[in-house]
Amino acid sequence: MGRNPKRDLLAGLTVAIVALPLALGFGVSSGLGAEAGLATAVVAGALAALFGGSNLQVSGPTGAMTVVLVPIVAQHGPGGVLMVGLIAGVLLVGLALLRAGRYMAYIPASVVEGFTLGIALVIGLQQVPNALGVAKPEGDKVLVVTWHALEAFAKAPNWTAVGLAAAVALVMLLGARWRPTIPFSIIAVIAATLVAQICHLDDAAPIGDLPAGLPAPSLGFVDLSAFPSLLAPAVAVAALAALESLLSAQVADGMTVGQKHDPDKELFGQGLANIAAPLFGGVPATGAIARTAVNVRTGASSRLAALVHAAVLAVIVFAMAPLVAKIPLAALAGVLIATAIRMVEVGSLRAMAKATRADAVVLVLTAVATLALDLVYAVIIGLVVAGALALRAVASQARLDQVDFRPDLPGEHSEEEHALLAQHIVAYRIDGPLFFAAAHRFLLELSEVADVRVVILRMSRVSTVDATGALVLKDAVDKLNRRGIVVMGSGIRPGQRQVLDSVGALDLLRLEGREYATTPEAIAGARAYLEGAGLLEPVPAPATGVAVR
Repeated sequence: MGRNPKRDLLAGLTVAIVALPLALGFGVSSGLGAEAGLATAVVAGALAALFGGSNLQVSGPTGAMTVVLVPIVAQHGPGGVLMVGLIAGVLLVGLALLRAGRYMAYIPASVVEGFTLGIALVIGLQQVPNALGVAKPEGDKVLVVTWHALEAFAKAPNWTAVGLAAAVALVMLLGARWRPTIPFSIIAVIAATLVAQICHLDDAAPIGDLPAGLPAPSLGFVDLSAFPSLLAPAVAVAALAALESLLSAQVADGMTVGQKHDPDKELFGQGLANIAAPLFGGVPATGAIARTAVNVRTGASSRLAALVHAAVLAVIVFAMAPLVAKIPLAALAGVLIATAIRMVEVGSLRAMAKATRADAVVLVLTAVATLALDLVYAVIIGLVVAGALALRAVASQARLDQVDFRPDLPGEHSEEEHALLAQHIVAYRIDGPLFFAAAHRFLLELSEVADVRVVILRMSRVSTVDATGALVLKDAVDKLNRRGIVVMGSGIRPGQRQVLDSVGALDLLRLEGREYATTPEAIAGARAYLEGAGLLEPVPAPATGVAVR
């Protein structure tokens, strides 16, 4: 934290200015009041910064969490929300101790990029009412709220608010290109506030009165008899907090060079933050992508910036509430609109879209789901689609190819012998995974084997087998046996024997010793079987006259 304190101090101050109206708004939206949002931003923001696993993460109340909390307030009251937050914090600490954060590494980059794009769109659209200077319409769907805000603006245009928001956004965007190290967001917000005050712009609605101080620590939540009914909402809150925080930390890593968060430590920090915040009347907290993006874009290099953000908010609550109350909401909307624009990495999106068609589909679908639904559904949809497309790609690599077995024939054989063996024996090599996504196509191909007497399955190149693949293999071997075709296997790996044996597939190959370690041994066994059936003449041994079996 001592490497570049000046940049961190400026970044923390900028984030605090951006976070203040968000904390107030989310506190009110949750049903616990503005002071709950401020308590969360200060207490949870400081603890998550100290104990979390990301150097750049900024935590506090978020819009996604507010949507989850509203029905809890309606059913259990404010005390229920505090108890849910406390339980969720304990669950997050448990997840950290179980090292569950490492599984975030399995989220594809296309899901993260789509999620980031969707969040940027949500952040930008959420600012439309304030940027247009209209009251925020009722509703929790950002597209619907934006449309109603546009309708209200069309009926009574507020060009003052539009001008302030546009000016602040332009100053930030152009200033970042000109001098990235200068905090143009602070300059723009201060300038917009001075203009609104000096020119007496009545249309520039300010933030409004702030509560003076934070609630004292309290343990008066709800009756413990309500604990069972709060457990399910707490699990949902913990899941959302983990998902949003880890994705936010991952997005922060992607916006910087050389930063890498510790997912398990981040869960631990978020858990402590959510245990402490309810004690001060705060709502459940998560890593906040908008504030984290502002933090990164304004030059933060360590967790000192997030600590400064929490400290500045605490000072504002106690000492500077009257001054901050005069900041126009339109100016803050301009800050977030510029932040949303800068979150979108056009080069990364273009590269991801060009990588594969599957990546492009997952990216677009995740972004649309984030915008139209919510964070949890968006990530679930993205993961399911990405997983399905990945399975399809892996399944397409599984092949059943007929191969020429003659190079594997032991000893010297004439062309006539080769031709005679080829009339009765066919060899297939199985390549790739033999699992549920490819098994039934494999069964169809193998069941259509021509009328021969022996089928040799070369399985040394099978990469993996699951229960479905083993059952399909057993079914195929059984069908061929019923047609009078003997099936012999070669090269079965030790790691695949357990699953094949568990479903009885190896029992069919073990019948009369039809499983072999190598393909030449299988071919020798096939020839011995054909000789025993009278289809081939035994090959006499030159020295002893003993037939080779």
